[in-house]
Amino acid sequence: MNKAEAVLPRAEKVYGYDQVARILEGEIVAGRLKVGELLPIEADLAEALGVTRPTLREGLRALEVSGLIRRVGAKRLQVATPDPAVVAMTNARALGLTGTAFKHLWEIQIELEPLAAGLAAERASEAEARTLLDLVARLEGALEDDEAVIRHDVEFHATLSGAASNPALVLATAPFGLLLFSATRDLYQAVPAARHRLLKAHRMIAQAVVERDAEAARLWMRRHIRDFRRGYEVAGFDLNAPIDLRRQRMG
Repeated sequence: MNKAEAVLPRAEKVYGYDQVARILEGEIVAGRLKVGELLPIEADLAEALGVTRPTLREGLRALEVSGLIRRVGAKRLQVATPDPAVVAMTNARALGLTGTAFKHLWEIQIELEPLAAGLAAERASEAEARTLLDLVARLEGALEDDEAVIRHDVEFHATLSGAASNPALVLATAPFGLLLFSATRDLYQAVPAARHRLLKAHRMIAQAVVERDAEAARLWMRRHIRDFRRGYEVAGFDLNAPIDLRRQRMG
């Protein structure tokens, strides 16, 4: 009848929409339903899976929430890859709910961020390198705006991770920026010099990326992450205190 009927196993009705979601997720992960491919129309898909259309819709909603499918037009659904921003937000909340503290994030940052900086210096496109320089230039005019500094910091590190051309690295580092936004909102009031030190470090990292100097990029990033912890300690903040999820601004 159609591709879905030939490939998809039929759902056991006892499992309902959950089984529908599991079957389709398995087909997507296995690559039998490929990213960008349109799913069959609702009636055909329900028939192929052996479920009612209401049951099918519930299963499809679950896949939409997870980011594995998305709507294209009023009635069609397309296989998709989850939005890294959505994954980051979900993971950030999970980390926060498990009592993740600044120290835990820092221990990962000190390893992953220099790696990202070095890879970015080797792999960044000219446009990505210019974006890093532009971010630094914009920060120079907003250095007294603490929240602008934090937004810059998150965007700078996200851009750097993207420039490393390693999707696994992007997904690994993205939640930290969201959590550290809330972790550092008081830092620049307590330690005003920290914003100036951040600007200098970001300028040197961006310049190293432009010059394709991976060693310098890693060196300055490591200094930057170590300095970040020193600022936190000088401010008198508790490195072991769980990050307050209520202070996140992820929207």
